[in-house]
Amino acid sequence: MATDFLLELGTEEIPAKFSPGAMTQLEEQARKRLAELRLPFAEVKIFATPRRLALLVMGLEEMQDDLSMEVKGPAVKAAYDVNGAPTKAAQGFARGQGVSVEELFVQELNGVPYVFARKLETGLETRALLPQLAKDLINALHFPKPMRWADLDFHFARPIRWIVALYGTEVVPFEFVGLESGRTSRGHRTLATEAVLLEQPFDYIEDLRKAFVIVDPNERRAEIQAQIKHLAESVGGEVPEDDELLDEVIHLVEYPTALLGEVAPKYMELPDAVITTPMREHQRYFPVRAFNGKLLPYFITVRNGDAFALDKVKAGNEKVLKARLEDAVFYYKEDQKVSLAELVPKLGKIVYHERLGTVEQRVERLRGLSRFMADKLEFAGAEKEVIDRTAFLAKADLVTLMVSDFPELQGIMGADYASASGEKPEVCQGILEHYQPRFTGDELPLSEPGRVVSLADKLDAIVGAFSIGIQPTGSQDPYALRRQAQGVVAILLDSGWNLSLTELWQESYRALTVQGTSPLPIQDILPLLQDFFYQRLRFVLQEQGLRYDTVVAALALGSDQLNRALRRAQVLSEKREEEAFVSYAQAYTRCFNLTKKEPAQALNPSMLVDATEIALANGISIRRERFDQAISIGDFAQGYELAAELVPLIEALFQAVMIMVEDADLRVARLALLSQCVEMLGCLGDLSILA
Repeated sequence: MATDFLLELGTEEIPAKFSPGAMTQLEEQARKRLAELRLPFAEVKIFATPRRLALLVMGLEEMQDDLSMEVKGPAVKAAYDVNGAPTKAAQGFARGQGVSVEELFVQELNGVPYVFARKLETGLETRALLPQLAKDLINALHFPKPMRWADLDFHFARPIRWIVALYGTEVVPFEFVGLESGRTSRGHRTLATEAVLLEQPFDYIEDLRKAFVIVDPNERRAEIQAQIKHLAESVGGEVPEDDELLDEVIHLVEYPTALLGEVAPKYMELPDAVITTPMREHQRYFPVRAFNGKLLPYFITVRNGDAFALDKVKAGNEKVLKARLEDAVFYYKEDQKVSLAELVPKLGKIVYHERLGTVEQRVERLRGLSRFMADKLEFAGAEKEVIDRTAFLAKADLVTLMVSDFPELQGIMGADYASASGEKPEVCQGILEHYQPRFTGDELPLSEPGRVVSLADKLDAIVGAFSIGIQPTGSQDPYALRRQAQGVVAILLDSGWNLSLTELWQESYRALTVQGTSPLPIQDILPLLQDFFYQRLRFVLQEQGLRYDTVVAALALGSDQLNRALRRAQVLSEKREEEAFVSYAQAYTRCFNLTKKEPAQALNPSMLVDATEIALANGISIRRERFDQAISIGDFAQGYELAAELVPLIEALFQAVMIMVEDADLRVARLALLSQCVEMLGCLGDLSILA
C-alpha cells in the first residue's frame, strides 16, 4: 500500500537567493535516488520558506520493486567440456549467483555464446531504506556560500535546527548533525510560539498554515501578487512585472502581508531611477506607477507577518526610505556643481586593474577603439564627434557621490548629469546605453553612439582580461566576460554591422600595448578569443532555432564577421529542407572526400580530356564571376543557386570518368577541378558535417 513521505529541514534564515537552487537540487536528487532504489511513487513536491526546506513524496510504495537481472558468465566453450558437462568455471559462476548449474542458460553476445544466470532480487521494505535516503538527500545539497557551525565538519546554507521525517504516521528514525529526526516542526518565528506536531505528511501544508507559514512558494507568489495588485489599484496605479524582485521577496517571507507606503512630494523631483533604485535594490520595495508609466509617490513592501501594528511598520519603512532619498537629494545637488567633463581627470585615481591601468587610461582606450569602429563604418564627421564625446564621458559618473553610493545607477546618472551639463542629446543617450545589455534579455543600445561605445567597452574588458591571462573556466567567470561577449554578439547581429572581430581584437590589444601594459603575445590570445566568441555565436544561433549541425557547418567557414556567418547559417537551414539539397550535398561530399587530403593545385584546363570534365570546367568559368560577386556582398542564397547549377555536371563527370587515374597530370587536373566545386558548393559551410 502506498503512503506519503515527508522530510523537512528546519534552519536559521536561508538567504533568499539560495532557495530556488536548493529546491531544484532536492527535487532532482529525490527523483534520481528513488529511481535508483526502485521505489515507485505518485508525485514529488518541494517546499521552501526562509526557515525550512521540505520534500513531500506522495504515494510512495511500501516495498521496493523486485529486480530481475540476467548476469553474464563465462563463454560456453569455457563453461562446458566436450561432453557437455559443466566445468568448474560454470559451477563457480552458478554458485556465486546463488543458482544451480541446471538453471544457467545460453545467450549470444556479439556472435559469441555465453552462459547467463537469471537472478531475482526481492525488494526491501521502504521504511528500511528511508533513513539512509534522507541522509543522502541532505548531503547532496550544495550552496554558493555554505557555512559550518559548532564543531561540525558538515556544511549547509545555514545551521539546521530541526528535522522532520515521517512515512505515513510513523517517524523515520535517524540522526544527523547531532539532531534526532521526529515529527515536531515550527511555525512562524513570532506568530506561532508553540511547536507544530505533525501526525502525517498529508497534513503538512495545512498544519503549517495554521502556524502562520505558507510552505508553498507558488502559493506565496499568488498571494503577494494579489495583495500588490489590490494596493496599487487603490491609489490608481500598478506595479510593473518584476520577476527577479518578486522571486526574491517570495523567499524572504513565510506569511506575507503587503503594505502601501508613501514617498514625500519633494523627493519626486529626483530622476525616476534615483527613487526606484534604493526602493528596489536596497529595500526590496515595489515602485508604483500610473497606467501611463509615470512614477507615483508610493511603494509597496511585503511584511513577514500579519496585519498587526501595520501602521507602525509602514512608518518605519517610510523612514528608512526617506533617509535613503535624503542622501540622494544631497548627492544630486553636489554632483551637479561641476560639469561631467570636469570629473574625467578624477578617473585617474581609480584603478581599473593593477595590470590594466586606471579608469582614465581605459577611457582613452575606449575612445581609440570607438574611433576605429567609426572609421570602419564610414560614419560622417559629426557622428564621429558624438561617438568620441560619448566615449570620453561614459565613465565620468563613476566618481560622483550618487554612483559611489548607488553603483546600480552608473550610466543612468552619467546621462542625467551630461544633460544637465549641456551635452548633446545623442551623447546623453549614448552614455545611458553604453552599459547595455547589462544582463541576458536586457534591451540593446539603439543609438549608434550607444552601440559603438558599448562594443568598445565590452571588447576592451574582454581583450584586456585575456591579455593578462584571465579567462572564464568552467562555471567560474568573476569578470562576467561571457555576458559581455554575449552582448558584443547581440549588438553586432542587431546592428547588421560587418565588422571584423579579429581587427577589433587587434586594435584593442594595440591600445593596451601603447599604454605600456605587459600583455601576453597576441598570437597566444587570438586563438583563445576566436574560440571564446565562436562558442557565444554558436549559442545565439542555436537559440534562434537553428540545428546544431547546421550551425557548426556554417561556422566552419569562419565566424569573424558575425552577420555573414548568421546569414550563411540561415540560408543553409532553409536550403537543406529542399528536396534538391540531397543531391547537392552528395555532390559536395564526393568532391570533398576526394580532395581533402590532396594539396591545393591550380587548374590547368588544357589537361582535361573528357567532354564531361570540360563541360564542368566551362560551367564553373561561366558562373564564377557572378558567384564571387554574390558571396562578396553576402547574397548566399544567390551563390547557392549558382553552385547548384553545377550538380548535374558533377554527377555526369563521376559517371563518365575515374578521378584517381594513373596519369599524374590528369589526376592533378581533375582534383583541381573538384576543388573548385568544393569551394563553390561549400559556400554555405562544410556540408560533410551535416547529419
